[in-house]
Amino acid sequence: MSVAVDPVRARNQKSRSANIRMKSTRRGVDNPKRNVLLTVLTGIVLIYSLVPLLWLVINSSKTQADLFDSFGLWFSGDFALFSNVADTLTYDDGIFVRWLLNTVLYVVLGAGGATFLAVLGGYALAKFAFPGKKAVFAVIIGAVAVPGTALAVPTFLMFSEIGLTNTPWAVIIPSLISPFGLYLMWTFATEAIPTELLESARMDGAGEFRTFFQICLPLLGPGIVTVLLFTMVATWNNYFLPLIMLKNPDWYPLTLGLNAWNGQASTAGGEAIFNLVITGSLLTILPLIAAFLLLQRYWQSGLSAGAVKE
Repeated sequence: MSVAVDPVRARNQKSRSANIRMKSTRRGVDNPKRNVLLTVLTGIVLIYSLVPLLWLVINSSKTQADLFDSFGLWFSGDFALFSNVADTLTYDDGIFVRWLLNTVLYVVLGAGGATFLAVLGGYALAKFAFPGKKAVFAVIIGAVAVPGTALAVPTFLMFSEIGLTNTPWAVIIPSLISPFGLYLMWTFATEAIPTELLESARMDGAGEFRTFFQICLPLLGPGIVTVLLFTMVATWNNYFLPLIMLKNPDWYPLTLGLNAWNGQASTAGGEAIFNLVITGSLLTILPLIAAFLLLQRYWQSGLSAGAVKE
């Protein structure tokens, strides 16, 4: 006995089966199975990152006495945040404001200069051929592996010989060198600027400076912001280099100044001002948080550049 098969019906059944498989596959991609271990680890990292910030915010609202008489992760009876901020800004003739301005100076000249040099160097390494290019690249890779603290003492000895210690230049000049920023800009410029675009600009008669500043620089925007954030954070939080370079408190950055305030309690006749140290620490990190929030989209696009090859 033979059974007749309708070709149209068979094709419809096959199409419905294919659609079911595609929906099942898409559902599996859109709703992946939860990885419990990964979720737990992510939660631990999140707690580890947020608890110190939460502790800082809560204890900035306490008086000196309440810091020792109340639970660290909850508010006390007296909300003293605004009075602590006012006392921090006016204590010792407003030296905190001077330290803040010093830090801004070091960031603008040091981190800004390091970003500018990294952009120029990365663009040149990515788009120009010259003798010794491989050697320069090898030096950059080696410099990335050397921690900054290992170079602090040799830098101090060199600057002491030329008489630049205990001056702002002792902090600014070493901050101008960022091997990691140079490497990052080299990688970004390689992918972000097509060689054909440079050749077209040169054929139209544009010089190298005009090509760089009018054509290439806008394309390097995400990478520039990424390098700027890295160098800004490194300069803003720099502690060891100013510690060995500076003796005059008038040139201290915030990191060194807050450490000096914290050490007052252990000196003979010193005044314990832990509430001001905590409040000053909160005020210190606010500009960094604001910078990351404002430049977040550029930062993320800069980090993902070059991750996908076509």
